[in-house]
Formats: sequence, structure tokens, C-alpha cells
Amino acid sequence: MDNPLSLLSAMITPAVLISACGTLIMSTSMRLARIVDRVRELSHLTEEMFAGETVVFAEERRLEFERQLSVHTRRGRIIQNALTGFYISLGLLVAATVSIGLTALIQQLHWLPTALGIAGTITLFYGSVLLIAETRLALRSVNSEMQFTLQLRDLYRQRSEDNNLP
Repeated sequence: MDNPLSLLSAMITPAVLISACGTLIMSTSMRLARIVDRVRELSHLTEEMFAGETVVFAEERRLEFERQLSVHTRRGRIIQNALTGFYISLGLLVAATVSIGLTALIQQLHWLPTALGIAGTITLFYGSVLLIAETRLALRSVNSEMQFTLQLRDLYRQRSEDNNLP
């Protein structure tokens, strides 16, 4: 590139995708932190349940906790893969920016920024698809938790009615 201003403009172009990667990394990290918090809460509840305290409908709760832990394990793996994709994408896009500057010095590298930019964008897309899958899994899990809560309500009602029988 003969014009330094066009070189600078070209180097700024990947910044939008770099910014998107940063935002996705932050929000995805928060999702992972929420999963960790929920797993710790479930672990604490499970420990309380088996510490000798009398827990109503203990078997139903144990099964639900196990189901939730299984879902959170899968969600954690998906989030980890998405974060890996976002970090790789970030690195590729930064490398694309640097390589744009290098092409001004080494003309034979004119293909490198495009290749790195495309690879970074594809990896960013891959991470985004993983987040869609994780979101769907999270929603199914929340719906199942709500269903379990309603089931517990019904069990409490039934027990109350059985206790009030003459």
C-alpha cells in the first residue's frame, strides 16, 4: 500500500471484530461463572441433604440435583469450547491487523491478512454457534427446573391432603 492513511484504515478494520470478540469473551465468561455458582449451590444443597438433616422428598430432590449437575457439566464444556474459539478468533484477528502492517514492508505477504481475517471470522462464528447451543440447553434446563418446582408443589399438596384425611 502506497498511501499510509489507507494502511492505517485497513489496520483499523479488524478492530470491530476484535471488539466483538472481547464482548463475547466477557459475556461468555460471566455465563461460565454463573454455571460455577449454580454447581456450588447444588453441591451445598446435596451435602445438606445427606448430612443427616430431614429433607422432604429427598429422593426426588436428589434425582433433580443429579439432572441439573449433568446439564451444567454439558453447558460448562460448551462454554469452554466457545471461549476457546473466541480467544483463537481474537488472536487471529489481532494477527490479521499486524500482518496488514507487515504487508507494507514485505509485499509477498499480501495474502496473509485476508487468510487470517477469514480464519478469525470463521472461528468467531463457530463460537457464536456454540453459544446458541448452550443457550438452548440452559433454557431447557430452566424449564425442567420450573417443572420440578411445580411437581414439588403438587407433592406437598398431596401430602397435606393425605394428612388431613379423617
